[in-house]
Amino acid sequence: MIEYLDLIMFAALMGAILLGFPVSFSIAGVAVIFAYLGWMLGQMDIGLLGALGQRVFGVLTNPVLIAIPLFVLMGALLEKSRIAEGLLDAMGRLFGQLRGGLGISVVLVGTLLAASTGIVGATVVAMGMIALPTMLRAGYDARVASGIVCTAGTLGQIIPPSTLLIILADVMSTSFQQAQYEQGKFSVEALSVGQFFAAAVIPGLVLVCLYLIYIVTRGWLRPQDMPPAPLDMAKPDWREVVGAVIPPVLLIVAVLGAILGGIATPTEAASVGAVGALLMTGYRIGIAPRVILLGTVALIALGILAGAFPVRFQRSDLTSGAYALGIFYAALAVVGGVSVLLALRAALKKKVVQEAVKSTMTMTSMIFATIIAAGFFSLVFIGLGGEERVAGILSEMPGGANGALVFCMVVIFILGFFLDFVEISVIVLPLVTPTLILLGHDPIWLGVLIAVNLQTSFLTPPFGFSLFYLRGAAPKEVTTGQIYAGVLPFICLQIVGIALIWLLPVLATWLPKALF
Repeated sequence: MIEYLDLIMFAALMGAILLGFPVSFSIAGVAVIFAYLGWMLGQMDIGLLGALGQRVFGVLTNPVLIAIPLFVLMGALLEKSRIAEGLLDAMGRLFGQLRGGLGISVVLVGTLLAASTGIVGATVVAMGMIALPTMLRAGYDARVASGIVCTAGTLGQIIPPSTLLIILADVMSTSFQQAQYEQGKFSVEALSVGQFFAAAVIPGLVLVCLYLIYIVTRGWLRPQDMPPAPLDMAKPDWREVVGAVIPPVLLIVAVLGAILGGIATPTEAASVGAVGALLMTGYRIGIAPRVILLGTVALIALGILAGAFPVRFQRSDLTSGAYALGIFYAALAVVGGVSVLLALRAALKKKVVQEAVKSTMTMTSMIFATIIAAGFFSLVFIGLGGEERVAGILSEMPGGANGALVFCMVVIFILGFFLDFVEISVIVLPLVTPTLILLGHDPIWLGVLIAVNLQTSFLTPPFGFSLFYLRGAAPKEVTTGQIYAGVLPFICLQIVGIALIWLLPVLATWLPKALF
């Protein structure tokens, strides 16, 4: 029994979480108990915990993880300013007269929100409160409508910028470096968040295409499930569509373009996104469009020109032209700064910033508390010999490298019923991914496969998180059973997506190789 203390520790963690204790406290509490047990039973060197302080410091100063609160703030501002409502309304009226048109509009809006917010819960709740009642009034089958809303909301897990991809990039980079050390390489190669963002773009769009093909096909085969919207629904004019779609698209281009183009780090791009979201919030809540547009153009011009033609006033050999250019840059900064301040003042008056900051602090605290507690847990698990046991199990798995990967994917999928993606990413993945990389799997391709798998677990009954989010936001006439039945076809589509990425690794590896 004593030699299986590491496995008992993992089972105890599952039990503590299922009993309803807060996750970070459950992880840390189980780690404390089993560290003491391991020391008392002679199964663990307690001196190993001396590395705990270094691990915590490493998490808090990790330049990759610093991007998380900024991306969360960007998404929270877009959520609290109700930009999603304008998008859903415009797209719903644009596609509403098609069979399955409302479903198509929900998926497209979910894609745009995923690429501009990356927050699954907020997206599912927003569409559950806005789009789902509209679809039901149009005569949509409740199961179909629920499945579409749930699935579109989870795109924030796989389409960058995603909190999951940021955490996954950090975990996979560490695992890749660990695998290289074990291979005897001391000049190790690191992986960046940008590479994982690039790797997830095409697989994310493949999933969107699978959803749209399914909705269009079902709309033609079973029109009674997804009838066109009522004829009295007013078509939006081109100004409404442009006003609703262009701002989020510009924000996506600014953030992802800066990262994928190598212009900015993820943290810098996230700060750009937060400022852009604030300007969009100002536009949404009544600041004159000309003011927002002028400020946005000034900031974009400043970023492009200052990057292409930098001016450093501390140099002694500056020409009069350089001084003039520097003054022009200062003027652009003033114009952009005034626009941001006006948007901030309006957002503060409407209590949008206060709510967004509170939401950001809550989510960021949860994520970092879980990561720190998971570092403690993994230290104890390693001290009890768990790492060697996991490596031994995977290396002896029938089917070699592919057999080990299938086993890990099944385990991750099942754990997704009970655990959030943060817990799986920081507890389970560091234990299995170094061995999988040593067995020959490409770390970037592997990371994307795992990301899609974790996205699928958000949809899987009975504990899928998106199902709970929608249950809280859906009208009372929609039952839990209808929500569960509605996501089943999309779970099958997720499995098809995983199979495509598995069989065609180029879907995940081509873009990062081309850009990096």
